[in-house]
Amino acid sequence: MEVRKSLLLLSEVISMMKSLQRGETIAGLLFVSPMLLGVSVLVLMPILATLVLGFADWNFVQGWDGIRFVGLENFRNLMEDSMFIRSLRNNLLFLLTVPAYMLISMVLAILIDRYVYMKGYFKVAYFMPYISNIVAVAVVWQVLFQPSYGPINELLKTIGFANPPKWIADPNYALISIMMITVWISIGFNMIIYIAGLQSIPKDLYEAADIDGANGWVKFRRITFPLLSPTSFFLMVTGIISTFKVFDIIAVLTQGGPIGSTTMMVWYLYDTAFVNLKVGYASSIATVLFGLVMLITFIQWIAQKKWVNY
Repeated sequence: MEVRKSLLLLSEVISMMKSLQRGETIAGLLFVSPMLLGVSVLVLMPILATLVLGFADWNFVQGWDGIRFVGLENFRNLMEDSMFIRSLRNNLLFLLTVPAYMLISMVLAILIDRYVYMKGYFKVAYFMPYISNIVAVAVVWQVLFQPSYGPINELLKTIGFANPPKWIADPNYALISIMMITVWISIGFNMIIYIAGLQSIPKDLYEAADIDGANGWVKFRRITFPLLSPTSFFLMVTGIISTFKVFDIIAVLTQGGPIGSTTMMVWYLYDTAFVNLKVGYASSIATVLFGLVMLITFIQWIAQKKWVNY
């Protein structure tokens, strides 16, 4: 009899726990349902629609009845599209901005963290371009790069350059100009992240290195750089992804010109979809862009095992 009572009591406890867990699961789903709904409607469904439309020829002015599936024709046309190939090449060249601003940010972070007074002022000063309105930043640089009377060219003339570059008005220098602006904007964010990474490094390691007689370069090479590698990996992944998303600075400054020298994949996608109204072709561009970003990120995740120290 006592055993039967114990078993009944145990079964009741188990059923209560299951009902409690079921209630917690339902409550949890209710709490996350707004976010899940938003992600599904605003992210997952557009991605699926883009993948499907990449195999179609569609001008959305024609409505849903105008969708005509053409298989791989859009992707074959991309391989022969000189403007797409140029935009892809410009994006690959634009990747050089990532190691450039990461290196500058690391140096500035080390200097500010260890050798500079009024650290808060310098952090804010370098971070301001990153949080400033991109339109305002673009207009300021447009004035600085003005070929005839811009401050940069006037300075170059005073130090002996008779024919300074025309910067964003010159096809040979326009992309370089955009890259310089991007480096200037990105330094602040990367510097703040690097400073946070530096402050997480144990001071005991530097004290032990001092006792062993290590100089500054040895401490940087053996302690600082390896222990900052997770931070560098994070900044590299996010930085490379952001270079493939660059749009606003192009839209304000050059609109892809002059003669396509600053056309990036996202700008070409926008121009194809919303100016030329070729939604299917633009979707194939977006599909290639998505696949390229995924491939590069996957390669980085594999390569990080060789150099990132956790």
